Amino acid sequence: MNAISRRARVTALVSAAALGTALAGALPAYAQAAAPTTTTTQHAQAPGTATVQLDGKTYHVSLAKPTGIMPMNSSKSHETQAGGHATSLRHNSTDATVYPPTTSTSGLNYGGGPLQLTPQIYLDFWGSQWSSDSNGVESYMQNLFNGLGASGDTWSTVTSQYTDGNGSSPSFNGAVLAGTWADNSSPAPASASQSDLAAEADNAASHFGVSGPNIDVFVLSPSGTQPDNFPNAGFCAWHDWSGTVGYTNMPYVLDAGSSCGASSVQNQLDGFSIVGGHEYAEAVTDPEPSSGYVDSNGEEIGDLCAWDNDQTVNFSTGTFAMQPLYSNSAGGCVFSSQ
Repeated sequence: MNAISRRARVTALVSAAALGTALAGALPAYAQAAAPTTTTTQHAQAPGTATVQLDGKTYHVSLAKPTGIMPMNSSKSHETQAGGHATSLRHNSTDATVYPPTTSTSGLNYGGGPLQLTPQIYLDFWGSQWSSDSNGVESYMQNLFNGLGASGDTWSTVTSQYTDGNGSSPSFNGAVLAGTWADNSSPAPASASQSDLAAEADNAASHFGVSGPNIDVFVLSPSGTQPDNFPNAGFCAWHDWSGTVGYTNMPYVLDAGSSCGASSVQNQLDGFSIVGGHEYAEAVTDPEPSSGYVDSNGEEIGDLCAWDNDQTVNFSTGTFAMQPLYSNSAGGCVFSSQ
């Protein structure tokens, strides 16, 4: 599904007017004071590219179609969305609950592109505003990704059933968190565009000295900012390919409250793990959208199970709120590969 039609579908889920009313006053006043640090030039170039000046450096980025766009929670019940019921099935010799997808699908199909065979996540806390965050988001996200991929994580391994053209599949032999950076030399822009986000992802990739489809840079914007028109555009996050690395636009989802999962399972930071996990799994199986695994409607491994049956999952670093992932082998949404 192209970016325009996908965004239209997301917008239809949440009325912009209603959302503006619901979130009135939710964004801190300093959001308007955050000094922009980027300029973008998109004319006289190949379609789908941009040149961005970011903190005195020049980045040439790809403007692919953002995918894995996680819509805000519409609060519909599972049976209303899918008309189905969870079932307990014998799967891989283990009893596992399999939930029907939230939209009708015939399963995920391979598009011939790369997968993240050895996923590496880099967290980029963009902007000096993070120094005033008192909610513990930085440590929460580091604990989440230090648990994902580590011993005992059977949630990530749901992705291992999906293979590339060589028959290779994602493998997990330790924490997927490969680095954390507080890019606090200046404030993050109040309203970063897609090209700004792609440039910041490349900036972080340069800082870490990494590139390629195995990499996913989480560009985490601080509270009060509106990356790609969050929250008014009706999404919680999305992932894309910059031309250099995979990256995730991860807004400060707590600013959207329960619409992006706050206190939906166990505490106010639930949205960061539900939304972050959603985008992480989709980048593993579709790092260069949409050449990896998507269904006939353009939905990815997380989209088909979004905002349904969210519950706690135990990792070696703690207990986090997560959503299930779509499993072709199980024919539905599951929390575990076993």
